[in-house]
Amino acid sequence: MADFPNTARVVIIGGGVVGTSTLYHLAKGGWSDCVLLEKNELTAGSTWHAAGNCPNFSTSWAVMNMQRYSLDLYSRLEAEVDYPMNYHVTGSIRLGHSKERMQEFERACSMGRHQGIALDMMSLDDIKDRYPFIETHDLAGGLWDPADGDIDPAQLTQALAKGARQMGARIERFCPATGISRDGDEWIVHTDKGDIRCEKVVNAAGYYAQRVGEWFKPFGGRTVPMVTMSHQYFLTEEIGELKDWTAAQGHKVPLLRDVDSSYYLRQDKNGLNLGPYERNCRAHWVTPDDPMPEDFSFQLYPDDLERLEWYIEDAMARVPILGSAGVGRVINGPIPYAPDGLPLIGPMPGVTNAYEACVFTFGITQGGGAGKVAAEWVMHGETEHDMWAVDPRRYTDYTDHDYCLAKAKETYGHEYAMHFPHHEWPAGRDKKLGPNDARVRELGGVMGAYNGWERANWFAKPGDDVSEESTQTWGRSGPWEARIREECEAVRDGCGVLDLPGFSRFWLQGEGADEWLRGFVAGALPKIGRMNLVYVSDSRGRIKTEMSCIRLAEDSFVLITAATAQWHDGDLIRQSVPEGVTVNETTTERSALIVTGPKSRDLLAPLTDADLTLGWLTHQHCTVAGKPAFLARVSFAGELGWEVHAANDDMPTIYDSILDAGATPFGMYALDALRIEKGYRTWKGDLSTDYTLLEGGLERFIKFDKPQDFVGKAALLAEKQQGSKKRFVTLLVDAEEADAPYMSTLLHDGEVVGETTSGGYGYRVNASIALGMLRADLATPGTELEVDIYGKRCRAVVQPDQPLWDPQNERLRA
Repeated sequence: MADFPNTARVVIIGGGVVGTSTLYHLAKGGWSDCVLLEKNELTAGSTWHAAGNCPNFSTSWAVMNMQRYSLDLYSRLEAEVDYPMNYHVTGSIRLGHSKERMQEFERACSMGRHQGIALDMMSLDDIKDRYPFIETHDLAGGLWDPADGDIDPAQLTQALAKGARQMGARIERFCPATGISRDGDEWIVHTDKGDIRCEKVVNAAGYYAQRVGEWFKPFGGRTVPMVTMSHQYFLTEEIGELKDWTAAQGHKVPLLRDVDSSYYLRQDKNGLNLGPYERNCRAHWVTPDDPMPEDFSFQLYPDDLERLEWYIEDAMARVPILGSAGVGRVINGPIPYAPDGLPLIGPMPGVTNAYEACVFTFGITQGGGAGKVAAEWVMHGETEHDMWAVDPRRYTDYTDHDYCLAKAKETYGHEYAMHFPHHEWPAGRDKKLGPNDARVRELGGVMGAYNGWERANWFAKPGDDVSEESTQTWGRSGPWEARIREECEAVRDGCGVLDLPGFSRFWLQGEGADEWLRGFVAGALPKIGRMNLVYVSDSRGRIKTEMSCIRLAEDSFVLITAATAQWHDGDLIRQSVPEGVTVNETTTERSALIVTGPKSRDLLAPLTDADLTLGWLTHQHCTVAGKPAFLARVSFAGELGWEVHAANDDMPTIYDSILDAGATPFGMYALDALRIEKGYRTWKGDLSTDYTLLEGGLERFIKFDKPQDFVGKAALLAEKQQGSKKRFVTLLVDAEEADAPYMSTLLHDGEVVGETTSGGYGYRVNASIALGMLRADLATPGTELEVDIYGKRCRAVVQPDQPLWDPQNERLRA
């Protein structure tokens, strides 16, 4: 074909709302030499049968940000590209049946206010005023989202496509991609119409994303973690009473979500659209006898309304007019689900210059923002806001088919569930077990999953309530609280031991490793035999990652990072190291213990040949309990202590010997309480690309005078000269039953002035603590603020810039 594009800067595979939005945003960013390939007509996948609901609401800060952008874009897109769209902004009501649900709504309202979204709480009278057909007798209240509504998915997609074409981008319909290959630094995307050479590829293939992802396996890729679920909704015939009310009022009723019963109910013309997320849900294309078809364009599954019987009856009791009309049409179509129900947007793990913008459960409301985020990754290698919540690298090698299926069904069936801070979802567990797992459980370990690794959150004693029901609270108190306090006190007064499988470990060696690292990180490197923290920043000086850097020799280093950072930091390192420097990962071959407390030296002395008089931030090879080990003189708990690293086969002997010597086992909840008293930051909580290194209070980890021009150096120098607009602070909070969760709003004289980045109770200082980001002029000790904790405004006081516990680090260095 003479006019077929044989070259492009970017090729996008998939012509749904997300693919066209990505193309639109690339073109808007000046990258017009881009091509989108669609196997059929635009919208032929999940987009065409989507209900098209457009909520702002989310309990994820990043997702709320993305949806907020979408709705703002949709409000102006028709005029911008001159394409007609049916976009009905009706507002929406979320119904709350319990105190806990109302607390969740309060949290979302607070987050919304911070982002400029006018979410508001509703009384029963408010609900009845806005929705006269509803029964409210058993409700606690509701939440109002004035910008919610519905949009025609096909019109939205065509509008984005028109806008992209107007700016010079290319769309090839009825042109399926058939595979990819590599030639030097270029990708070659194969189609029946010809090959396209390009710099970068985006997998936006919707429920075909896993199939497209398989093409990238020879180049370092993995199986895309997803399952296709059957989502069913139905439209009623016309309801006379609703028609009359709409004519009289001049507008539709708001979109209704009964989140505790698990369905949405929306006016569609003069009928209603009911869409449940049923517990007894069904996945498709997951067994050999139900293979995925080569092409399912514009097709649906057979109706299966029996699955929805309970939800239909519940909705008719809530809105009786629903039962006054028959079923007009049933839609039962494929919806892709990642294990947590959030999409995959960002770099494709393990593959250079390949990206994902796929597996969207709510693609219509997220599509506008998702295209922006995907385009930012492609054009800049970084995003305006931290988007780790949807980053494909948040999942690693534990996401096999069984896991994805179990989690997708669990997530779909609990689509509107509350995510309580002490609750662990039971499906898809025990994917990665450390060498001490059986012993930890025998000791009473109540487990949590961290990048698939099972770790003890706390240790229960006989008679403690470890049921899932006990965790259905936003509050601090529960059967775990007394145990966390005991574990913290054991670390404070004696010696505790924490089993910690899953640390991400990267061993760098080879000529030039030291010089490369100096240009890779913002700060200085440790001397041989020492270790320190190093930080990597992006072009704006924002916090990309934190690593412990252990120097074994002149050109030999071990970088240790968080379990969840395994694929993020692994890609960051491997795609940056020069030739001659090798990277060996030992994440799965070795495990670690934290042995810490004022009596830890006395406890370890008889068990090891190590020199336990070596100072803080030293390390050494030795034996513990007769087994080879590596000791690092650090403690995230902020007490005298060591990390003990050893091969998996040797770890049970070491762990048992430390327990037998009298160490108290403690869990991740206690560690979190201990670290927050020291002001120690956590990755993707306190440390994220929403903040610069200077805003994060990390200037001591920046070496401005080194000759290496590390990424972000110029931005940080400019910020240092001009002054930071925000400052990292520690707050003491007059909290009541709950501590401040991530991204709680900080207020001063009623004005939003910052947000918390983490919060918890400190059992050594006996106080509720929050770490956060605050407007710089208020970040002085003694400043009084308010923090919004599930709707209660609690007094918070800025503390001096030092740890609350052991401010001079005397115990740590003892």
